[in-house]
Amino acid sequence: MTVTKPLADFYAHVDANEAHYIDKLREVVAIPSVSSDAAYRPKVFEMGAWLEKEMQRLGIQTKRHHPGKHVMDGQELELPPIVIGTFGTDPKKKTVAVYGHYDVQPALESDGWDSDPWTLTMMPDGRMVGRGSTDDKGPVIGWLWVVEAHQKLGLELPVNLKFVFEGMEETGSEGLDDMIISMAKTEFKDVDCVCISDNYWLGTTKPCVTYGLRGISYFNMTVQGPAWDLHSGVFGGTTHEPMTDLIHLMGRLVTPDGTILVPGIMENVAPVTDAELEIYKKLDVDMSDIEASVGAKTLIYANDKSKTLMNRWRFPSLSLHGIEGAFYAPGAKTVIPAKVTGKFSIRSVPNMDPKEINEKVSKYLEAEFAKLNSKNKFKIEGSHGGKPWVGDLNHWNYVAAIKAVEQVFGVTPDLTREGGSIPVTLTFQTALDKSVLLLPMGRSNDGAHSVNEKLDKDNYIKGIKLLGTYLHQIAAIAK
Repeated sequence: MTVTKPLADFYAHVDANEAHYIDKLREVVAIPSVSSDAAYRPKVFEMGAWLEKEMQRLGIQTKRHHPGKHVMDGQELELPPIVIGTFGTDPKKKTVAVYGHYDVQPALESDGWDSDPWTLTMMPDGRMVGRGSTDDKGPVIGWLWVVEAHQKLGLELPVNLKFVFEGMEETGSEGLDDMIISMAKTEFKDVDCVCISDNYWLGTTKPCVTYGLRGISYFNMTVQGPAWDLHSGVFGGTTHEPMTDLIHLMGRLVTPDGTILVPGIMENVAPVTDAELEIYKKLDVDMSDIEASVGAKTLIYANDKSKTLMNRWRFPSLSLHGIEGAFYAPGAKTVIPAKVTGKFSIRSVPNMDPKEINEKVSKYLEAEFAKLNSKNKFKIEGSHGGKPWVGDLNHWNYVAAIKAVEQVFGVTPDLTREGGSIPVTLTFQTALDKSVLLLPMGRSNDGAHSVNEKLDKDNYIKGIKLLGTYLHQIAAIAK
């Protein structure tokens, strides 16, 4: 594919400024902007301020939207600002909205990290290890370097940009949906399409463009019995134990082969089309890459690529996440917990409605608890949730992204869906009535949310080129 002179100059500039981009990534990784811990809330604000300052340095007009307050860890806290940026308002150009998040997951070196998670560590093989490097700070600041490169080269950006950067994505994106909906006909009225870079390649060698995500319904079920923890030697065998009830209920949710036991959950799943089946057959993925991402040979459908990916993206799943109130420290403790809370979630797919999921799960678990004839108290609550999303692959937004991948990487990207959930995709699509796509920077083995999270240097540098090329392709295609 022929590279225009503006793009050739852009690529050369990105290569020449590699060290600068890595230094900036090092700066943001050093800010522990953990949104799920009240003690780190000032750091989330610090990260938002860093972004705002950089955007202003580049001539991006910024404003802060303050979502309000919420309660966390028993404290009333200010929610981090949603930083909105505007770069260009030319009515002759397309306007691309770019979304990302500047908060990160918790990380402690004692969790098993090989280095300080808040220090970007360069590995000999090109891995840049640090919390937030790939999720989502690398991709977020990559957009800024696209603007900076064009400015330094004296090149006019071929589109207008509308930035939306939030600081609560890892904790439910409180206030974000309301803001988008309320500003759909004002702040975002000129937006023509939306691009999100907050996901990953299917494997480790081939880029992808992502057109679908599963939704999520998160639940907490609590069993409470005695007024306080009891000694099992004194009270074992004489009282209904909350942990026993809870373990039984959690075992009634899903089988070891992933079959969901809640009645009616599969009823509204959209049928698989022939066109979808063809997409899955063409995907270039090695099952060994998926096993490597797991770190063990534990895949349910180890010999069936299509079935594995459909169960990862296309069908719902139920996962058990943990038990709050249970004893988990090293050593032996013969306590009977007075109150325990089991946490689990269901990843939903098109045609499934979160309200119906909540109703079916609650009805089923209440009936299962009644069968126990337990004198304990039971409560099931739906926590945060989000609907599934699917985009239109024929839209010019996707055509531009596919061409950009082909230009930067020299291959046609895989067309993928994701098993995870980014609820704002559907909010953007429905509130603005515009095309939304996911254009990932990182690889499947980046370890987002895990220890030793990383972003490969090659993906970071080529990712910056990809984002810039995508904007040029939009200008060329969407006349």
